[in-house]
Amino acid sequence: MIELLSPAEIEQMRPAGRFVASVLTATSTAADVGVNLLELDALAHDMIRAEGATSCYIDYHPSFGGSPFGKVICTSVNDAALHGLPHDYRLRDGDLLTLDFAASVDGWVCDSAVSIIVGTPRPDDVRLIDSVERALAAGIRQATVGNRMGDISAAIGDVAADDGYPVNLDFGGHGVGRTMHGDPHVPNDGRPGRGLKLKAGLVIAIEPWFVLDTDEIYTDDDGWTLRSRTGARAAHAEHTIALTPQGPIVLTARE
Repeated sequence: MIELLSPAEIEQMRPAGRFVASVLTATSTAADVGVNLLELDALAHDMIRAEGATSCYIDYHPSFGGSPFGKVICTSVNDAALHGLPHDYRLRDGDLLTLDFAASVDGWVCDSAVSIIVGTPRPDDVRLIDSVERALAAGIRQATVGNRMGDISAAIGDVAADDGYPVNLDFGGHGVGRTMHGDPHVPNDGRPGRGLKLKAGLVIAIEPWFVLDTDEIYTDDDGWTLRSRTGARAAHAEHTIALTPQGPIVLTARE
């Protein structure tokens, strides 16, 4: 079921958005050569406790997950495209790291992700991250009342096509509100003018993710981490946005 929120309810989501943004800022800043992924998870966990927030991940166990996630942030490194399970790994110079985080504050959930380069950047990684960020911005621009879901999806897919990246349609954006994942699904490619008509009060997470040379992924032995089939690197960008008559509000905007 697709839920439309009132202006007052959208305002109530703002603290969750600010908190999610602050955790991504803190963990991105802390990520450096030699830092362990488990240290980043511990930092996010400490911030959850200090805020009095609730993790959306630690007990999360959907059909595609091998077990309850058990951690509070996704840390996807290099060929890990999505759902990277934090483990005993120290970041190396040149790693491409995606941090994906969702939490509930006062009963409202926001979800966001950012990809960064640890240490010395590779030109291909810089271009890939720039592409997903531009795709996210393009999707957000189309998230206006009266447009259709296909307008968002097509805007994302157009960036991928122009930049030469294939698009996987198995995982994409989603509705957000009282829970982390809800209707509607937001594909990362589509046809303009098609699909759900966008209405005020709709809150969605838009999340383009591209792999350098493939749209095929597989599940790691940890039961969670989705890796590119070719071993190529992946990048991911995500914001939770609310549709209003005045335009989209990015609830998880980072300062």
